Amino acid sequence: MAVPVAILDCDLLLYGRGHRTLDRFKLEDVTDEFLVSMYGFPRQFIYYLVDLLGANLSRPTQRSRAISPETQILAALGFYTSGSFQTRMGDAIGISQASMSRCVANVTEALVERASQFIHFPDDEVSLQHLKDDFYGLAGMPGVLGLVDCNHVAIKAPNAEDMSYVNRKGLHSLNCLMVCDARGMLMSAETHWPGSLKDCTVLQQSVLRNQFEAGMHKDGWLLGDSSFVLRTWLMTPLHIPETPAEYRYNMAHSATHNVMDRTFRTMRSHFRCLDGSKGTLQYSPEKASHIILACCVLHNISLEHGLNVWASPTTGQIEQPEEDYEPMESLDSEAYRVRQELLLTHFS
Repeated sequence: MAVPVAILDCDLLLYGRGHRTLDRFKLEDVTDEFLVSMYGFPRQFIYYLVDLLGANLSRPTQRSRAISPETQILAALGFYTSGSFQTRMGDAIGISQASMSRCVANVTEALVERASQFIHFPDDEVSLQHLKDDFYGLAGMPGVLGLVDCNHVAIKAPNAEDMSYVNRKGLHSLNCLMVCDARGMLMSAETHWPGSLKDCTVLQQSVLRNQFEAGMHKDGWLLGDSSFVLRTWLMTPLHIPETPAEYRYNMAHSATHNVMDRTFRTMRSHFRCLDGSKGTLQYSPEKASHIILACCVLHNISLEHGLNVWASPTTGQIEQPEEDYEPMESLDSEAYRVRQELLLTHFS
């Protein structure tokens, strides 16, 4: 049901001027169905976010007119899940589109500050073994610590001269490097890379690569597609499989890595601001990167809370640029040896 409210000025709402009272949107006044349809999440999840982010979103002020953390979170969720600042959404919670934009910025920064709390690799042996066991249960691929891939998110052109964000399709985008577990939970998310960079270049320059090269994640490997280069810590498919063992390896690799593709599709479906159906993110690359990362945090919190994130229907999405690569499988002889041993031990 709709709640009758007044639409007020952005600064008036955020900072509070005068002595009039503001009609406030109350979660208890509406149904869960309304909240999910309008803001993408049920009541208890929203209450959790209020507890998590409330301190960041409550500005110390002597005025009584500032927008509540609850309303700021609803405004941000509405944008993340719809991809636009719809008038009816602002009407429902009693704020203007300009105020919604400011709320999105506030909530985004609060979520980004907590990214490391929700997006990380497990750091104890028991959890790491569970991680490997979960992956092995998918298609029999042993030793897997995560699935890595890149995904482009469309953004507005930063300026006419800057071509670094123009991808191979001629569109401006950010190329986001992510790693997920067997459940689709993100364990790494680097969302700031310019769209002109190839996937292999992004990985080569990433914090993720530095962590694995430094041995922070031992006794296992990531799975990546053929756009990446074979490493001791990154197993890629064979370009031209010849033996039965090589075919079995490639099939297990593909079946396992499909979880990453499904995770990307699910995130674009749930967070429509990422899928391009409402247009590009109308922000600077830095702010767009933060919005993407905020959606990654929300994705993980959703999984932690047992929400069925996979139920969302797939939607239109930005066309992902095709990678132009040449197989470079034997450049790292030790990596080649590790993969051959894997083939002989588990797929022969």
